[in-house]
Parts: sequence; C-alpha cells; structure tokens
Amino acid sequence: MGVPKRRVSKARKNKRRSQWKIAAPKLVSCPHCHQLMIPHRVCKNCGYYDGRQVVNME
Repeated sequence: MGVPKRRVSKARKNKRRSQWKIAAPKLVSCPHCHQLMIPHRVCKNCGYYDGRQVVNME
C-alpha cells in the first residue's frame, strides 16, 4: 500500500508543486483578418474558420 513512512516537509511539497504552472495560450494570426486567434478555433474578429465563414459577424 502507498502509505507515507515519514511526513512530507513543506519544502519538499512546495518543490513538487512548483511544476504546476499554467501555460500561456498559443496564438496564431488569422489568415483572413490577421488578428491573433487560438489555433483550430473560429476567429472571434471575422468568424472565419478553415478558409470559410462559419459565424455571421455583424
């Protein structure tokens, strides 16, 4: 069984948890309007995805 033999110190616990980081979102430019967008998503500015308009932007 996975039972700890000794108490885990604060330093050891914090060293282990130091790897828990949030990554910045990867951004690419939209080929239609050249605004930054998340890849494989519909562009929030123009509504285009994969070379065609899928959302009507007013």
